Amino acid sequence: MSETCQIVCGHCGRTNRLPAERAPEAARCGVCHQALFTGHPIEVDEEGFQRHVANNEIPVLVDVWAPWCGPCRAMAPMYERAARELEPKVRLLKLNSDNTPNLSSRLNITGIPTLLLMRGGREVARHAGAMDARSIVAWTQAGLTDS
Repeated sequence: MSETCQIVCGHCGRTNRLPAERAPEAARCGVCHQALFTGHPIEVDEEGFQRHVANNEIPVLVDVWAPWCGPCRAMAPMYERAARELEPKVRLLKLNSDNTPNLSSRLNITGIPTLLLMRGGREVARHAGAMDARSIVAWTQAGLTDS
């Protein structure tokens, strides 16, 4: 039996088993048939955040932001560029702190933008403040190496 990796679909939220021998870039959801990796961050609510963090077997990078935040808006295109480089090894999520105040509080978010690197359902690294795409990628890779 081949090894598989569980990946949550960013479109329908269903968990997929991706065989190790299959190229993740070409993988499609077994339910909605959309691409599992698009090279773009996924906007999530509290339920989506929980589903991705609990069920993805790959690390999850979360950008906690708000639409009124200037540094958040400035970092958004950088995060988008980082997604193209980090996927499919890392799932990138965007969590609007204004829409999820209880979750933001539980995550101890004290400033935005904040990046959270999650692996195996737990936080392994955190960074507050805006970064450029190259710094996001380097910080993420360093966080994965350290964890």
